[in-house]
Amino acid sequence: MPEPAALLNRELRGYLDHLGIERGLATNTLTSYRRDLRRYVGHLAIRSRGSLSKVTESDVAEFLARLRLGDELHPPLSAASAARAVVAVRGLHRFAVREGWVSDDVAVGVRPPAPPRRLPRAIPVDSVAALLEAANLDDEPRSLRDRALLELLYGTGARISEAVGLAVDDVDRASGTIRVTGKGSKQRIVPIGSYALTALDAYLVRGRPALAAGGRGLSALFLNARGGRLSRQSAWTILRTVADRAGITEDLSPHTLRHSFATHLLDGGADVRVVQELLGHASVTTTQVYTLVTVDRLREVYAASHPRALG
Repeated sequence: MPEPAALLNRELRGYLDHLGIERGLATNTLTSYRRDLRRYVGHLAIRSRGSLSKVTESDVAEFLARLRLGDELHPPLSAASAARAVVAVRGLHRFAVREGWVSDDVAVGVRPPAPPRRLPRAIPVDSVAALLEAANLDDEPRSLRDRALLELLYGTGARISEAVGLAVDDVDRASGTIRVTGKGSKQRIVPIGSYALTALDAYLVRGRPALAAGGRGLSALFLNARGGRLSRQSAWTILRTVADRAGITEDLSPHTLRHSFATHLLDGGADVRVVQELLGHASVTTTQVYTLVTVDRLREVYAASHPRALG
């Protein structure tokens, strides 16, 4: 019978051979797995686990905790790096079950740490104003369309897919609202601000008829130069072109305008549940990520304005 430590190392070599030979993992990936799993084996050795059959769920959970906290030899790992190590460990234990080395997968209940939520990026109000002004080149049909599209994206918080999916009849100019069809074909009514409504009126009266003349009578609100429905890709191109013209250096996307819409509303005092309704979020939890952005803004204003904010 092999020594306990030797048995654990044999099991590890068997798994690494499986990854390299049978699974054909890339060299860099295999190197990362080997490093993470050798650290795991060292952790098990400290706990006197000589083979995978002796490992408990607590051993695996403790390893994850050590990854995040660090120790004398290793600095704390980020959530992403710790998640990669846990994935390697879970793969080792699944392999051990398939090979018949153990009867139960003790790692299955230990979930990789979730990466921190990325806060949505918004651009300042003056950058939005510069962007929209740069779209206002002339009275040509495509310029009128581009201004109307960008005004609507920022003025309503619509997703790009929702905006290009609009029909002319979805715009109620009398009430100043649009009917948006969102995820799961759920519809919502969203008010349009006066700037967006003015731009839409100009486009519908002086721009869209000229674009529609080359098409087949489509009901789509936003048309391309051939009279067909404007695509998401073309809308992206419009935004990038106008952003370059405005001298905006931030990495801008249609979703940035949606984020800016929500953030600027909350900065102005809007209730988070109203913003949830306008964005078409099924849960207020999704919308609440924007409140983290506004808290940062409040902290900046406080630090700059309160006489006792800084010591």
